[in-house]
Amino acid sequence: MATKKPKTTAKSTSKAKTTKPKTAAKTVVKPVSEAPKTASKSCFAGFFAKKYEEKESILTIFKNYKFYGALFGEFIGTALLTLLLFSLALIGVHNIATYAFALVAIFVAIYAFSGACLNPLVVAGLVSTRRMSVIRGFMYIIAEIVGAWLGWLIYNSFHLAGGETAYSMPEMAPVADGQFWAFAMVELLGGVIISFFVARALKYKKSAFTYGATIGGGIILAIIVGYIVSAAFLNASSNFAFNPAVALMLNIFPQAGENFGEVMGGIGQALAIYAVFPMVGSVIGAYIGEFASKLSGEE
Repeated sequence: MATKKPKTTAKSTSKAKTTKPKTAAKTVVKPVSEAPKTASKSCFAGFFAKKYEEKESILTIFKNYKFYGALFGEFIGTALLTLLLFSLALIGVHNIATYAFALVAIFVAIYAFSGACLNPLVVAGLVSTRRMSVIRGFMYIIAEIVGAWLGWLIYNSFHLAGGETAYSMPEMAPVADGQFWAFAMVELLGGVIISFFVARALKYKKSAFTYGATIGGGIILAIIVGYIVSAAFLNASSNFAFNPAVALMLNIFPQAGENFGEVMGGIGQALAIYAVFPMVGSVIGAYIGEFASKLSGEE
């Protein structure tokens, strides 16, 4: 008996003929030399970018209650600093070590409130390098001037209570003819030193003591340099303040003059020496500190 062969459909035969064994997908490996190159980031990238809170503006800053605490800290701290500077003018620079300890204590105590600027010079440097907003800097300077006035008021009250036996109030030495630029350069140099130390202290914000000690050391260095330069070359031992808020309380403006123009000229000269030039120095010192941080790779 004949056996029947299984029928194969055309479909199945064609499928069998056309199916090919699958091969693994080829992976093309690019040589290392063909890999895309990424441009190296400059160490000065973002140098002029904002370094404070982006949302801080005149419309938002007054809604934050912590801002008022910061103003209070600048107010009280500058009052204490003014009392200390007035005392230094009486006890002399030879007691600078005692002054240094008190200075660091003030900065450490006020640090938590506002970062302890306590000086329009410091504020000018922070604003110029965009580490502080303009509106915050403006309000800090107002608080510092009012605080310096409070310190002068307290000091003068005890001076008046002492009567004739009391020491005279500290005053700024008058600027002699032809010494404008010499005195202005002393203030500018002090501004550079203090602001540079502030820029360095910002790197140690995790430690209030290190922060205060760094700034305090910068102020002490500026005072020593200013005292030596003034006494040795300018024949004036008390012609610098390195703090415009305190300088305003040291009777820097002329009391009299032959005419209105002379009085206004004296006021302009005093403001230039004890406010404008030290603030210019502060901006220079702040940028030196920023450049140093960038070059060393700290930021």
